[in-house]
Amino acid sequence: MGAAAATATAAWSRLLEARAIPAEIVAAAPVSPYGFSPEAFARRTEALIGRELRLPGRRALEALPEGGHVLDVGVGTGSASLPLVPRAGRIVGVDIDEGMLREFRRIAASVGVAVETVLGPWPEVAPLVPEVDVAVCHSVLYGVAHLAPFVGALSSHARRRVVLLIPDRQWLAWQDDLWARFHGVSRPPAATAADAVAALRELGVPVQREDETLPPVGGLPTREQVVAEVRTRLCLPPERDAELEAALGERLHRRDGQWVAGPPGDSVAVTLWWDTTVSP
Repeated sequence: MGAAAATATAAWSRLLEARAIPAEIVAAAPVSPYGFSPEAFARRTEALIGRELRLPGRRALEALPEGGHVLDVGVGTGSASLPLVPRAGRIVGVDIDEGMLREFRRIAASVGVAVETVLGPWPEVAPLVPEVDVAVCHSVLYGVAHLAPFVGALSSHARRRVVLLIPDRQWLAWQDDLWARFHGVSRPPAATAADAVAALRELGVPVQREDETLPPVGGLPTREQVVAEVRTRLCLPPERDAELEAALGERLHRRDGQWVAGPPGDSVAVTLWWDTTVSP
């Protein structure tokens, strides 16, 4: 592909790289803004097992043979792949966080499915991963500035289908005004699912897009816990909590007995999928 043709993929890379947190802010942060709690992720995964499958799960399941093998890239604790049991007979989970993989193995054992885990970034660890029937990858794509090798490795490992899930707009874009208020950082426009589709199609991926409106996922028991979580993402110290809580305003609210932060109302989850009879 010539340089002139690579407009959508180049635009995708620029969007993601421009929204990186400035290195000096990360260096001064009391806690890394990139950390996640394996225990909190595990609770979410366990709540999904045995429930009616959401759209990405249905798209994966319809391409998965009985006892089929699944690759889950950015597996976390298995929320994308473990709900596919018992149709899934074996799951290969790839993640950069050993704590997440440990919880994934624990939950997998509780539902009686065989798993293999690979620690490391995708696609660098792709040579260590066997071919499977279906590959799934949830809530990862907005962290992938260079799509071609990432997506190409997914397609080459999946005999039947690849299924991705992303929000319709880049994760935590709703916090952009808070970055301006607390750090004086004016963040560029967020990437969207439409940007992802354009880039994937430019790479020759026969991607299909389907949208699903969903209530916010997760939540915490107290206001203080939610404020602390937002504070971590914003690289702020605990002494700014009162100011941060005031700045959040109505974006800090209760839903289904839990406290959440973000715009009120439902969100749009976007399922992107393609069959791998045509490789990118």
